[in-house]
Amino acid sequence: MYSKQISRRRFVRNAALAAAATGLRSRTLAMPGILTGKQKKVGVALVGLGYYSTDLLAPALQETKTAYLAGIVTGTPAKEKIWMEKYGIPRENVYNYENFDEMSTNPDIGIVYVVLPNSMHKEYTIRAARAGKHVICEKPMALNAQECREMITACEEYGVTLSIGYRMQFEPHTQEVMRLGQERVFGQVLHISCGAGFRNGGSGHWKLRRDMGGGAMMDMGVYPLQAARYVTGEEPVIVNARSCVTRPEIFTDVEEAMMFDLQFPSGCTASLSTGFHAEFNFLKVFAEEGWFGLDPFSSYRGIKGKTSRGPLEFPQINQQAAQMDEVAECILSGKPMRVPGEEGLRDMIVVDRIYSCAEKVNC
Repeated sequence: MYSKQISRRRFVRNAALAAAATGLRSRTLAMPGILTGKQKKVGVALVGLGYYSTDLLAPALQETKTAYLAGIVTGTPAKEKIWMEKYGIPRENVYNYENFDEMSTNPDIGIVYVVLPNSMHKEYTIRAARAGKHVICEKPMALNAQECREMITACEEYGVTLSIGYRMQFEPHTQEVMRLGQERVFGQVLHISCGAGFRNGGSGHWKLRRDMGGGAMMDMGVYPLQAARYVTGEEPVIVNARSCVTRPEIFTDVEEAMMFDLQFPSGCTASLSTGFHAEFNFLKVFAEEGWFGLDPFSSYRGIKGKTSRGPLEFPQINQQAAQMDEVAECILSGKPMRVPGEEGLRDMIVVDRIYSCAEKVNC
């Protein structure tokens, strides 16, 4: 059950202890989308060729072992030739949003990666599933929990897998933090402090529009929410939130910042924040017998970790390559996805609650 108020006594106690401590199953893909040879590979089509696809996903697909860049979907004709020449994509594997459904007859494409504005996630996930393609959908999964449920149902109905683009769950420092928290290596987790944000100067971007799924909470807030959930291995039972705007001339339709507090069944509390007003990226976890954390904790590279017992030392990896490789491996082997659609749904259930209870305050 959710409530707007967290027990003040419990929250203050855990925060004080924290401060003191500072000193689904997958189905196997049939023949479509698989290159055979010495090693099987699954073809990926990127839907939406903005920054994330151009600068991160496409380069990552040059490093993957079980996935490869097989096709693209774009509404900008000028991009077609550039991508075809740069990555050797054949003309028949280039689509737009009108002929997207024709992908159903293309044997080269096994995975559709939806990298579109949040308001378009549901439509193109369902259309990809109807075309018989497995789906990776970027975070946040959709505009709300109900859309997430519809996406999951569609993928089940058409017999394809659905994974959400939570790249951090494939990153070794993050995986260790998950283990430390869930296995209670430092004892019971008492309090989590986590935040993620950047300075958005306001350029008319869709992330400033409510109807397209914009706002700091939708864009960056899922990172600290995810962190609190994967450190505890629990779902929050109490939620409290405040939103604010420092630049009303820019943020006319969405929140510029969101601060939200969670309480979990174990009694652990979390103070979380996100925003478009400043650069910050950290995760601090305080437990009965010590502390651990990451700073930065959700950057594309350079993740660093420390604990009260020493540093966390793991190799730096290409997060997107690791993510897409594992998704392809799960499709080939039939193993369960690390981050299925249900994981995105769990986040959006909490996000819905955050928006419903958020009070507007002065920053």
